[in-house]
Amino acid sequence: MPKIHVFDHPLIQHKMTYIRDTNTGTKEFRELVDEVATLMAYEITRDLPLKEVSVETPVCTAKTNILAGKKLGIVPILRAGIGMVDGILKLIPAAKVGHVGLFRDPKTLQPVEYFVKLPSDVSERDFILVDPMLATGGTAIAAADSLKSRGAKNIKFMCLIAAPEGVKAMTEAHPDVDIYIAGLDEKLDEKGYIVPGLGDAGDRLFGTK
Repeated sequence: MPKIHVFDHPLIQHKMTYIRDTNTGTKEFRELVDEVATLMAYEITRDLPLKEVSVETPVCTAKTNILAGKKLGIVPILRAGIGMVDGILKLIPAAKVGHVGLFRDPKTLQPVEYFVKLPSDVSERDFILVDPMLATGGTAIAAADSLKSRGAKNIKFMCLIAAPEGVKAMTEAHPDVDIYIAGLDEKLDEKGYIVPGLGDAGDRLFGTK
């Protein structure tokens, strides 16, 4: 079964308060999402493998560790996921970035894939799939399906806030995908919005309505 990680770090919780605040403007919202993504990336990369090397310090030769060279990929779900990418890249600048675009069919209400662009060596990379919100879970499930259908074997999903319904749906559809959440909220309302939530992350990131 997947692991569900809900971050309780004080800095993340502090910044999430202002991300939720309806009075936070576009510029500050964007900066806060970027900062929280960086803090979450610190935790999500905790299990990266290391290898021992020798370096010359100003005093002597020291045995120390560097990353073992595991290939990573970051895949934002368009469009709101883009707001989290730069924050992650600050810590792992060598990661390749792919994109998955989905829209909801107005008749079936099911996610429809309209764009996918991934690194050429998909099967050799560990992927971090990012989207600010996990509501019903439909989009995240479809995005993970897209990655797996193209050869991805190791995927983690990272979001700012999630509803219990979305977490349940995602874990049932993809039991091998661990989920990393800055805030686990109360529920979905009758329209499928997360409560208390943060509104529409895409609109707040890009200043649209």
